[in-house]
Amino acid sequence: LKSNPSNNEEKEAQTQLTKSDELQRLHSQALSAYQQEDYKAAISLLDEILAVCVWDAELRELRAECYIKEGEPSKAISDLKAAAKLKNDNTEAFYKISRIYYQLGDHELSLSEVRECLKLDQDHKQCFSLYKQVKKLNKQIESAEEFIREGRYEDAINKYDSVMKTEPEVPIYATRAKERICHSLSKNQQAPEAIKVCTEVLQLEPTNVNALKDRAEAYLLEDLYEE
Repeated sequence: LKSNPSNNEEKEAQTQLTKSDELQRLHSQALSAYQQEDYKAAISLLDEILAVCVWDAELRELRAECYIKEGEPSKAISDLKAAAKLKNDNTEAFYKISRIYYQLGDHELSLSEVRECLKLDQDHKQCFSLYKQVKKLNKQIESAEEFIREGRYEDAINKYDSVMKTEPEVPIYATRAKERICHSLSKNQQAPEAIKVCTEVLQLEPTNVNALKDRAEAYLLEDLYEE
């Protein structure tokens, strides 16, 4: 305004100043809502700010945290991926994305993201620790699936037992391992064992189509046609 005073310029400047003040007010409210663990309110306020401040990596990371707390991991991943692009060497974003994928049971994508973190900083302790865990699990699952393709069902069962020992904390890996053990037992014509394990899977996931099919095959082997 000092360099070019005119009515139009003044109106524009005033409008931008008013908008700036409003965004700062919303930012304070969003931080306050986050600290009070009112994540829904924080998300709503951050939505308004990010509609204007599209390129703010830190606000996206804050909204991602809120999404995680609200149990919306896919939305958190979207914000964290944007933050990883917007901020140089954002190892923290890659680490968080990898962790979320891992918790969701997507070990392959988790491995891919944690590698991105280590490309930026090969000495990153959290990323290196996660990388070792995911790599080990990934290798065991790939090996077990190879055994199934080769019809080596006993070996596949043993390998999936190892998967459950490697990751006892995240339930989805145990469920997926049991689903594949149920399949292997059924294919190996160990019907009573297959029925038992498939039933365990179906207690956790009643609509698991693979477990239903494999249990049906096991029932056929036992001449239990009604079942």
